[in-house]
Amino acid sequence: MAAVTMRLPVARKAVGLSAPRGGEKHLVAPGDTITTDTGYMRGHGTYLDEEKLIASVAGAVERVNKLVCVKALKTRYNGEVGDIVVGRITEVQQKRWKVETNSRLDSVLLLSSVNLPGGELRRRSAEDELAMRDYLQEGDLISAEVQSVFSDGAVSLHTRSLKYGKLGQGVLVQVSPSLVKRQKTHFHDLPCGASVILGNNGFIWIYPTPEQKDEEAGGFTTNLEPVPLSDREVISRLRNCIVALVTQKLMLFDTSILYCYEASLPHQIKDILKPEVMEEIVLETRQRLLDLEG
Repeated sequence: MAAVTMRLPVARKAVGLSAPRGGEKHLVAPGDTITTDTGYMRGHGTYLDEEKLIASVAGAVERVNKLVCVKALKTRYNGEVGDIVVGRITEVQQKRWKVETNSRLDSVLLLSSVNLPGGELRRRSAEDELAMRDYLQEGDLISAEVQSVFSDGAVSLHTRSLKYGKLGQGVLVQVSPSLVKRQKTHFHDLPCGASVILGNNGFIWIYPTPEQKDEEAGGFTTNLEPVPLSDREVISRLRNCIVALVTQKLMLFDTSILYCYEASLPHQIKDILKPEVMEEIVLETRQRLLDLEG
């Protein structure tokens, strides 16, 4: 019979919200009045009522010059050109794959938007179309870049760089896209021995850091060698740290994940998911990030 961990109830400590750089964020709920100034333009997440600008979603108010919009705290992914995403192939169609990317509509990966095996540069033929399922099939995970956004909000992807392509062994964590911080790069090799891909769409991929980059495969071959126990423990700890950061609503980027990983080292991997341990390690992470900014 498996052992069961029992915990006694404890009083939770109130955790103060840390003010982000540039002052406290203006948070609103649906129906809240954002401003009565008629000089502002209405953006996403807002509507006008009796010359008052009112929020239609719960989130943070963002102002760009005279444009006011509300960025929802919990939302589906809205694609932007250049975003890095992690997605799952859901369907193989004629000259294209359908990809689940946590957005309202399935994304599209065209056959002409992928590298051919070996990195060949040529027009796609009927033979390539017949071999599509050999490249990617239903259930495969990929990393890709947003190439364009259609008028209905659907996203077109491409994997024309060798850093994108089919993902091998690792762990997928799904979070809200609003918690992933936009950076110059979303591929990070962490010094703890694992790597992460922070998809702008809220899909985060944690995998063992490869010893060497495979430049010949064109992004379609995956390493299926057994993963050592030490690497699996690092990946499991990182996964639980990301869950802790998400539970405490802290932004995800390489520094916050690494600080949280270091703060969790005194605890066992399974204990990180206990509420009191989560609060402790995230509080330490938040304090280190504030010290870094200061």
